[in-house]
Amino acid sequence: MKKNKDPNYIVRVEKAIAKKYGQEAIQNPRKYWTDKKEEEYKEQLRKLIEKEDQFKEKTEKIEVNGVFVSKKLLNKEHNRVCPVCEAFSFNVQDDVYMTKFDCCKKCHIQWVEGREKRWKTGWRPTKEEK
Repeated sequence: MKKNKDPNYIVRVEKAIAKKYGQEAIQNPRKYWTDKKEEEYKEQLRKLIEKEDQFKEKTEKIEVNGVFVSKKLLNKEHNRVCPVCEAFSFNVQDDVYMTKFDCCKKCHIQWVEGREKRWKTGWRPTKEEK
């Protein structure tokens, strides 16, 4: 490999770059950097780090009995037992009634439907009524 010993080589390269890409291409980047741009850059960097942390948290896996499971799946708690009739259910409709009325669909039809005000005030059927 032949080394270039021409002292004006760098000057010619800079001129060629300036001719092809414009004068800004050969300027020192510090020339355009200000304190305001520095603050904007730091804010953008902070937001990027927050997004990366949120993504890592969403996709984090935990080993459970030799199998990696998404952490967000383990944090969800579903109440599958109706506190009124104590029935266990995997029915998706029961999830809706559990969230809104704290009972399964069957109990909602039997005890809540048409009497929502009484149910929301705290009334629940006694063991004899069940």
